[in-house]
Amino acid sequence: MHIAIIAGSNRRNAASTGILRHIERKLGAKGIRVSFFDLGTVHLPLFSPDADAVPPEAGRLIASVDQADGLVLGTPEYHGSISGSLKNALDYLDNVHVAGKPVLAVSSAGGKLGVSSLNHLQAIVRNLHGILSPDWISVGDGQHVFDRDGIPQDPAIAERIDQAVEQFVGLARKLRTGSAEPAGAVTES
Repeated sequence: MHIAIIAGSNRRNAASTGILRHIERKLGAKGIRVSFFDLGTVHLPLFSPDADAVPPEAGRLIASVDQADGLVLGTPEYHGSISGSLKNALDYLDNVHVAGKPVLAVSSAGGKLGVSSLNHLQAIVRNLHGILSPDWISVGDGQHVFDRDGIPQDPAIAERIDQAVEQFVGLARKLRTGSAEPAGAVTES
């Protein structure tokens, strides 16, 4: 199984990216191959439907999503919505890349919860014909404490992440088309 993770923050030490790194390790421990695109380090040009060619970085992103059995999308909540960098990355994708794939939505917010960003992200996923995992992850103000290995220090948050990841992996396995499952985790940046 192959899961593509897209980290939608361009902030160093972003809580949403920390959560995604934690999820990456959990998936790797299950023998699931992971492609990780950190939009804080992989800078995509502003999407334009009039562009003559797809930029190489966007081509790598598209290929990874196209080959993935599922997606994990993470974003900070900015002004009640997803980050501009994640929206730009998702604009490079079309429904042929995402259709029928399970998607786990993850957000972090400075307030209580990042529900508005999750609602916007879920609307985008539906328009790309992805299948939303029934659970999502939102970490709010005061819950952003992770140790140096990216493990949540709040037991309730750690349990919430574990449950959402288990549900997502279960959905991905049910939807998977039966190709051989490779072992080991692969990280791309």
